Amino acid sequence: MMKKHLPAAVLAALLVPGLAACGSDDAPEGDATDTASATVAAGVAADSLTVADPWVKAVDGGMSGAFGVLTNDSDADITLVSADTDVAGMVELHETVQNDDGSMAMQPKEDGFVVPAGGEHVLQPGGDHIMLMGLSGALEAGTTVTVTLTFDDGSTQEVVATVKPFTGADETYQGGDHSSDDISDGMSDDMGDDMSDGMGHDMGGEG
Repeated sequence: MMKKHLPAAVLAALLVPGLAACGSDDAPEGDATDTASATVAAGVAADSLTVADPWVKAVDGGMSGAFGVLTNDSDADITLVSADTDVAGMVELHETVQNDDGSMAMQPKEDGFVVPAGGEHVLQPGGDHIMLMGLSGALEAGTTVTVTLTFDDGSTQEVVATVKPFTGADETYQGGDHSSDDISDGMSDDMGDDMSDGMGHDMGGEG
């Protein structure tokens, strides 16, 4: 009995779909790798951000502010969403806005501080800052305060800020639900001379 042989052209036609199927299986693996790489890159915001000249205003108690220059060395925006420190009962990210009567007021910055890709965001008296409320005691000039920053990807960074003397002009506070007597009592005493004249870029200056 004679064996029948398929022509070479027919065999090739049968093999091509199989090879194409193998190629399509490999493609998702490559996409998954790219996605994983993007996820890893997005998860290191704390490693891509530096804080220059971090400092905190010296006060006898009540409230204070933390300042510095945030620099983003990555090619994607980074958002600082919250901060924390052991020396304060409550910490908020604040912005300073102008009221209708021309006076300046502080209020929580609900969406956080965006540090643009390859750029910087300044935290300074009279502008955006980290508000430390319900202090556990006095913050004396020359000491340090450790502030933990949390970014939108969940990464954190500890910053050691130097306590420095500073006097500024008058600003009030808007918004927030603060029940602590220390916070309300310290509002007028500490923040009345806290945040205005330091609008310059020299964050390390002893005002």
